[in-house]
Amino acid sequence: MPQLAWQKSSFSTGGEGECVELAASAPSCIRLRESDHPHEIATTTPRALANLLHAVKVGTFSR
Repeated sequence: MPQLAWQKSSFSTGGEGECVELAASAPSCIRLRESDHPHEIATTTPRALANLLHAVKVGTFSR
């Protein structure tokens, strides 16, 4: 896998750990990881990620 430019979420606490990081590895491929487990990487598409974020914002995944 090529070197990825990881970006932390703007909602991260700023300290070490507990940060969601994203990297684009191609125009249609988004990589996600949790900073505490940087070798565990999930892959998704921009559309699927946008759908997930929308569902979270509108409360589909509320407790």
